[in-house]
Amino acid sequence: MMNLEEMPLARQVDFVFRQLEDELTDAIAGTVTIQIRNNTIGKFGVRHNPIESRDGQLEEGEKGMTAVQVKAFRQMAVDALKLKRNWTHGEIMYDFSVRKGANTWSASIQYESNYNSANWLFRYQPKNKPYRETN
Repeated sequence: MMNLEEMPLARQVDFVFRQLEDELTDAIAGTVTIQIRNNTIGKFGVRHNPIESRDGQLEEGEKGMTAVQVKAFRQMAVDALKLKRNWTHGEIMYDFSVRKGANTWSASIQYESNYNSANWLFRYQPKNKPYRETN
């Protein structure tokens, strides 16, 4: 197994998408979520949009992403890291969908930075200002 801590974040994202390739192939829509701490991926996964049923019967699913589209999705995810600025802890969410009846797909990316105030709150010591009463 690779040591993710020693790899640049772009290589880690590439690795994650390679791990999810089978799950993404034929997926119609969903969200890939990657959680990051110290620029290292700790947790990742895919949330698939709900499987629909009618009258208690599961619907036959439409075709989702092709292997070529999954590869393009992976490259887009890596390229989009250039837009991540000055944070090392957080989450990246890639929402994706395949358009019905068309051979096209779309994705949007959301970055969320997270900070743990317990790590820095004690460092901030405001200077005591003399109390001034106003009349």
